[in-house]
This record gives sequence, C-alpha cells and structure tokens, in this order.
Amino acid sequence: QVQLVESGGGLVQAGGSLRLSCAASGSIFSINAMGWYRQAPGKQRELVARIFRSGNTYYAESVKGRFTISRDNGQNTVYLQMNSLKPEDTAVYYCNANIQVAISGYDYWGQGTQVTVSS
Repeated sequence: QVQLVESGGGLVQAGGSLRLSCAASGSIFSINAMGWYRQAPGKQRELVARIFRSGNTYYAESVKGRFTISRDNGQNTVYLQMNSLKPEDTAVYYCNANIQVAISGYDYWGQGTQVTVSS
C-alpha cells in the first residue's frame, strides 16, 4: 500500500512563488523516480519535473530556470519550488512516484493540487 499526499497549491499573482510538497508513505522499498505532472482544462497531462534515484533531474523546457525539484534525505518527500509564475502555469499539479517491485516499475499518483496564477 502506497499513498502520496500533496499540499501547497493556491492562488498567486504573476511573478509570485509557490512551493508544492508531496509526502510518500507505505510499503516503499525502491523509488526509481518522483516527479510532478500538470494538466490544464482541455489540455493533455504533461511532465513538469522529475528527480531520479541518482539525483539527476529533468525539467520541461517551459519551466527551466524557474522551477526547482528536490527531495529530503529519506527520499520520502519531494518538493517543487515554483518561482516567476506565469498565467500559463495554471493547472492541477499531480505528484508521481515510480516504485520498483521485482523487475517492474509501478506508478502511484497524488490527488492533485490546484495552482492558479492571475495576470
């Protein structure tokens, strides 16, 4: 049983900042990667940022230089620091964890948190 709990979404003016948090709990033995996806109404879900077991990170081109993904020492909590927010960042943000079980990786998802950026 694995559970991801998100927090930190809200309303902010363009140019402002928010920090999203995602806490993982349950039977977690090996995390391949954790990351953040977002989906706006009428649009496809897109990967925003991801941090791998090695510590390497990936960022979508649209958020490079503005967003930073990080994790705590126990690797059970992941954060997304969002700076210089733009109206086009408005979306529901979902935490994701890919957990290795034997030879397969399984995806788990948070409940989603709304981020709204006003112009």
